Amino acid sequence: MTAASHAANPLIAGARVAGTDVYNTAGEHLGSIYDVMLDKATGKVAYAIMSFGGFLGLGEKYHPIPWSMLDYDVDKGGYVVPLTREKLEAAPMYGADGEPDWHDKEYGKRVHDYYGTMPYWMM
Repeated sequence: MTAASHAANPLIAGARVAGTDVYNTAGEHLGSIYDVMLDKATGKVAYAIMSFGGFLGLGEKYHPIPWSMLDYDVDKGGYVVPLTREKLEAAPMYGADGEPDWHDKEYGKRVHDYYGTMPYWMM
């Protein structure tokens, strides 16, 4: 399979998303995708969980970013988000010691409000 046909494929396996680099629109490397969160009932991709900060896995923080904010850039081989490093540092996050309660719609609303996006469950 050629790189061109690879890039033209609109689908990607979730396991291949993990580890993909994330850049901002200025081209600055921000981190990488740690995981994706899927809505079991609708099948919608809700969030890309981006790992950011830390060193060798220690002190790493995880940022749920609404999937609608990510654009795949074929030339970069990664996702681009319209975020500065400072905006991301101040964003809702969690550490390795525990995930948020994904059933809590108020938490989800805070995440979406922070990024100025419509909650995935309302789309």
